[in-house]
Amino acid sequence: MIYRQAKQYENLQKRIFDGAGNFGIPQIYPATYEGNCEFIPFNYAKSCKDRENKGVHFFIDDYQFNRLWTNIDCYVDMLSQFQYVMTPDFSTYTDFPRAIQIYNHYRKHWVGAYLQEAGIKVIPTISWSTPDSFDWCFDGEATHGCVAVSSVGAANSKEKKTLFLAGYNAMLERLRPETILFYGKVPEECEGNIVHIPPFSDRFAERKRVSVMG
Repeated sequence: MIYRQAKQYENLQKRIFDGAGNFGIPQIYPATYEGNCEFIPFNYAKSCKDRENKGVHFFIDDYQFNRLWTNIDCYVDMLSQFQYVMTPDFSTYTDFPRAIQIYNHYRKHWVGAYLQEAGIKVIPTISWSTPDSFDWCFDGEATHGCVAVSSVGAANSKEKKTLFLAGYNAMLERLRPETILFYGKVPEECEGNIVHIPPFSDRFAERKRVSVMG
């Protein structure tokens, strides 16, 4: 008990959620996307002024948002001011040990469930690695709601694209999402009600282009 009080103990001292599947993945409830929202990366959230018209995504390097897991209560009030918040995209790279992949899936869902419980509109980020991850990577996800995916890095090779499309199609079959917020280039093979989310860097590139033209 002393150790639990002194350490965060993987956030279990804060909340233990009802879990899905063989690994007790916290359940996330479906979200509805109403459109007209600009998404910014988490590392820009603190400096963002007009938060009520923005959403937050985590398609950035893990080190830039790991603090959300280690000190989540410091960010709940800030994130509650945004229109939507995606679940943190803790990496499930194919060369990671399976235990780490499942741990990162658990962390993603714990944070999502914690934020939902605080009244935040949470959009689940769906990720996978190899086909054997389909046994657990959809655990805790809601069906018939809005989801978010990223194709960044998926087109680097034929093998990566094949793995991405296999997971994407499995997601369509298992979750039947109403809306898919898609970050990165959309392969022509991808089906569904897709809403493209342009990279935040495009905004600065456009400003630079306009400035040069002006």
